[in-house]
Amino acid sequence: MRKRCFALALAAMFLGALGGAILAPQPAGAVSKEIIELQQSVSQLLQGQQDLRSAVDTSNATLRTLIQQSLESVNQLNGQMGSLQKIVQEVQANTGSRIDTMAQQSQGLSDNIQDIQSRFGKLSQQVTEVHNLLQSIDSKVSGSSPGAPMTPNPPGPGASNLPGGMPGPAGSSANSPSSGMPPISADTLYQNALRDFTSGKYDLARQEFSDYLRSFPATDLASNAQFYLGELDYAQNDFKNAITAYDNVLSNYPRSFKLAAALYKKATAELELGLKSSATRDLREVTRRFPGSDESRRAQSKLHEIGATTAPSRPTATR
Repeated sequence: MRKRCFALALAAMFLGALGGAILAPQPAGAVSKEIIELQQSVSQLLQGQQDLRSAVDTSNATLRTLIQQSLESVNQLNGQMGSLQKIVQEVQANTGSRIDTMAQQSQGLSDNIQDIQSRFGKLSQQVTEVHNLLQSIDSKVSGSSPGAPMTPNPPGPGASNLPGGMPGPAGSSANSPSSGMPPISADTLYQNALRDFTSGKYDLARQEFSDYLRSFPATDLASNAQFYLGELDYAQNDFKNAITAYDNVLSNYPRSFKLAAALYKKATAELELGLKSSATRDLREVTRRFPGSDESRRAQSKLHEIGATTAPSRPTATR
């Protein structure tokens, strides 16, 4: 029993010594070595952090430089785009003005051609009448006896003798003033009005076209004069009165050369007033009534411009 207790005491002493050795503090040299290694790791970590910060600062500076250069490039591009847009607007304005001038000149030329055609028709009719008169005279001369001299009829009051002793039309006189006629001819008045219109003298042209309609309402060019009254209103942005003038052409002159132009310009005046529905209807009417004409092509282009179709859409039949 005593041996057993002694053995237990020795074991307890050994375990105590071993525990003390384990729990005892380490030598000062080992501790300082670990501290030195820890300090070196911290120094390396701080150096790496500083290097990383330097790299980030360098990258930020480079990025700021690139952003500044990009902003300068964008500003330069905006300035160039503004200049280009201004040039394009000036070109469009000049082109539009030239197109309007050319359109007016072409309209004036077309009217001059129509006037020449009208004069040629009247001249041809007069030549035919003179030819018929000469044939009538020849038949009378050939039907009379050879020995019987021709005795001209005495001229009536106010009648003038033609060469050869033939009486002229009753009531005509070369020097007698024509009663009830304006002091200027229809052709001269119309040409003056058209010239003043094409040269931009709108007030004078309006007065002359109005005088023409008042003095010569039944001539072939009366509808043209009415059309140009609408053009004058359109040129002065009086679109409401322009529509009224164009309507007068369409309703009062069904055989006018200006029907297509009047209907097209009426539609454009309606667009200027914001009347898109009626303008679309009139543009479609231009393409329907005057296919192949310049006005029809311009009407198709205008319909495409306002986003409308040439023909109205038909409702789908429901079953």
